Amino acid sequence: MAKRIFDLTVATLLLVLSLPVLAMTALAILLTMGRPILFRQLRPGLQGRPFEILKFRTMVNEGPDDRPDQDALRLTRLGRFLRNTSIDELPQLWNVIRGDMSLVGPRPQLMRYYPLYSPWHRRRHEALPGITGLAQIRGRNAISWDERLDLDVWYVDHRSFWLDLKILFQTLPAVIQRKGITAAGRATMVEFQGSASPAAEAPETAPAVACSASSRTHEAEGALELNSVA
Repeated sequence: MAKRIFDLTVATLLLVLSLPVLAMTALAILLTMGRPILFRQLRPGLQGRPFEILKFRTMVNEGPDDRPDQDALRLTRLGRFLRNTSIDELPQLWNVIRGDMSLVGPRPQLMRYYPLYSPWHRRRHEALPGITGLAQIRGRNAISWDERLDLDVWYVDHRSFWLDLKILFQTLPAVIQRKGITAAGRATMVEFQGSASPAAEAPETAPAVACSASSRTHEAEGALELNSVA
């Protein structure tokens, strides 16, 4: 309940404060790419239930089954700027207000990826998807899929208000540094082919992340530097 109140309060405040940016971005998209201004797509949310995610449109001829290997051909100059600055993600504040997403959580991936997860990695859907998350400040699209999914599951098992705050505070530097926005040699990220190894249990050590409670402080001490955001 406390997380929901925090999400609703902060998302509403950020949405109001970002109205000028939202308006200018919408106008720029309208003038350069035409309609639609928003990109809408079904993504698996909590417990895998589909919801419609909102983003600013960054490509021409986008469709529900767009594949990453085609992104370079469809990504516009304006779209690249919006992605580099993460402005394209701002409409997801409305997803947070609606209760589809949280400010912090595993990033919602494509519907077609859901059946490809191992049972362990599918546990990432035990939490609401987030605008930012642990994987986003640890390398975003530059890290491997298994690393990203392992971080998502670790977050689900260690989530707390304080961990969310740490991730939020370290999201801004990650956005400013623009690290990990794309995978090497790609316009965005590589296609997910399935979990490499279906893990049966949690890793014994935390995957270089900040702990969420005082009882786990020593376990992850030295990993508090989340130094590197969908």
